[in-house]
Amino acid sequence: MNPHFQTHPWKVIETRFDPARVKAAESLFSIGNGIMGQRANFEETYTGESLQGSYIGGVYYPDKTRVGWWKNGYPDYYAKVLNSAFWIGVEVNINGELLDLYTAKVLDFYRELDMRRGLLIRRFRAVLPHGTEVEVEATRFVSMVRTELGVVRYRIKVLNGNAQVELRPYIDADVKNEDAHYGEKFWDLVEESATPSSHYVTMETKKTRFSVCWFSQHELVEASQEDAVTLYKYVGITSSLNHKPKDLAQAAREVATTGQKLGFDALRDEHSRAWEEKWAQCDVEIGGDDEAQQGIRFCIFHLLQTYTGKDARLNVGPKGFTGEKYGGSTYWDTEAYCIPFYLATAGGKVARSLLQYRYNQLPQAIENAQKLGFTRGAALYPMVTMNGEECHNEWEITFEEIHRNGAIAYAIYNYVRYTGDQDYLAAYGVEVLLAIARFWAQRVSRSEARQKYVMLGVTGPNEYENNVNNNWYTNYIACWCLRYAKESMEWAKEMHPWRYSNIIDKTGFDEAVEWAQWMDIAENMHFPKDDGQQIFLQQDGYMDKEQILVKDLDPDQRPLNQKWSWDRILRSCFIKQADVLQGLYFFEDDFDMDTIRRNFYFYEARTVHESSLSPCVHAILAAKIGDIDKAYELYLRTSRLDLDDYNKEVDEGLHITSMAGSWMVVVQGFAGMRVQDGQLTFAPKLPKHWTGLSFKVNFRGKIVCVNRQTEGTTV
Repeated sequence: MNPHFQTHPWKVIETRFDPARVKAAESLFSIGNGIMGQRANFEETYTGESLQGSYIGGVYYPDKTRVGWWKNGYPDYYAKVLNSAFWIGVEVNINGELLDLYTAKVLDFYRELDMRRGLLIRRFRAVLPHGTEVEVEATRFVSMVRTELGVVRYRIKVLNGNAQVELRPYIDADVKNEDAHYGEKFWDLVEESATPSSHYVTMETKKTRFSVCWFSQHELVEASQEDAVTLYKYVGITSSLNHKPKDLAQAAREVATTGQKLGFDALRDEHSRAWEEKWAQCDVEIGGDDEAQQGIRFCIFHLLQTYTGKDARLNVGPKGFTGEKYGGSTYWDTEAYCIPFYLATAGGKVARSLLQYRYNQLPQAIENAQKLGFTRGAALYPMVTMNGEECHNEWEITFEEIHRNGAIAYAIYNYVRYTGDQDYLAAYGVEVLLAIARFWAQRVSRSEARQKYVMLGVTGPNEYENNVNNNWYTNYIACWCLRYAKESMEWAKEMHPWRYSNIIDKTGFDEAVEWAQWMDIAENMHFPKDDGQQIFLQQDGYMDKEQILVKDLDPDQRPLNQKWSWDRILRSCFIKQADVLQGLYFFEDDFDMDTIRRNFYFYEARTVHESSLSPCVHAILAAKIGDIDKAYELYLRTSRLDLDDYNKEVDEGLHITSMAGSWMVVVQGFAGMRVQDGQLTFAPKLPKHWTGLSFKVNFRGKIVCVNRQTEGTTV
């Protein structure tokens, strides 16, 4: 439990102002609506350490990469989600003195993220250096109903004597990214104007030429509450993603003006009702454990405000709208972790949008593979992307972490299995699977010494091992992809011959030759194993490493990625995240319980979980083998990863994609939900101190309510 924040089933509450915790709180209290988001920066001036961040989905900049040694195939840029205009700003002057919590004496401080209603509320009392005492209450939200509208209500009252209070609402266009490689600004100011009741800014990104307009309509209400002064800001934010550049200003003005006419209370109420409707479909209720309850709702809240599925051009960035790290781009996290959440909580339409995103970028995936020497329509999906182009340039990731292709194929399988939407498979999925299978068929090598196929020079999900041979997980998912691609194409040939014929013509597919090659590889792949311990080896030579267990590590040496040299990490046996166990999670039906149990305990003892994506997979497998205490320990780690700042990095932003893993632990782990033969099955195993668990899932157009109590389970 984090001592800085209170445990509450529906809220995150901060009751003490600590300048050292400002950046962390800015991340935790972030708000968004799937289209845009805002870190929890203060409205008034703050001169202490802060990460000012306002982000708009789909608006990015190709920042030139920083590498000392340029390698063939490197992308020219690393895409960055852009810190955009600071639209919440309110400069507060009292008797000519600037209100700044960094220089003022803070007497009382309260901040609340109301997850049920999607509201950020802050109250404080402070004494300015010249002795004036003030009381402030600020409430803001980005509308879930009017997705181009942000709203701020800022109320201030002087508590000791008379004072002249001046409020100057503004939009700050002079912004830059903290993670800019060369310190340059990514925006050009196009136009700016202000009147006593409005402020208008239009900016354009360099290179990519996205245009965005911010139009703030504001009004001041004086002496409404014991001499309190209240400012309302209604800000329309429109971009060239959805409007013609020439229409941006008028569109933003209309959004802001309509918001002002409706008023703060009406806008807040419709926004809160929209949140209530979302929670009615996807809430998880845990009895007897407030920390677990707060953790899962915190995760669900941020997932819901990061991605809504309304725009197939958008995806789920690892930090969402809460920070700049990882560039705000798309990773394999979406397919491996987020799709199960959106499938079950929002229905097939939202998940299909995520798959459509990848289908639409198939030409770029083929081009990415061509740059690395692959031919005949083989596709390598990027590790990091905004528009389908690879924009990551660490060689061990860009060129070697190719298991990402498998996650995209698995997501198609997972979607079809869950929804029964075979039409998607015929119309789009088969074409993607074919291109991925062609990649694997060219990526393997035939070892004459082993008389097997091998996969050389790869990085598995465990990024604490680079350039290894025969990563078990990569080899396994490659073989699975080849089989699933053939199976899907055979099905399409029989059930949708017109579409199959179209794919043959489009891709030049040679059925007899390529299917035979795929099956030869799948049936003759080398998989490293240790016969003595009867486990799958993470890669060739893993047991050559000194086998030290995590429990024997000095706690002062953690996290390793902040304390050890990279050389030392690579030579150690320690595992960053689920690797072999990722494969056992995906393909659990291929293995008996004893095999899963042996591998789980071997690798859990060596895994430091320094990736946010790791604990959830281990927790689900722990629940499967009946180790509920271990599953619960790992569940708290994943669901409260950011709330309790396990990895000491929450100031950079939240771990949005791993939050979907927290939901997976509850629903797939403790509730044991699976899809078998087109039907949902459940096998609940709850932590002993939980008094109940209830949730809903959307399954093939029906809402299934699951309620597990001590006396039994009802569905």
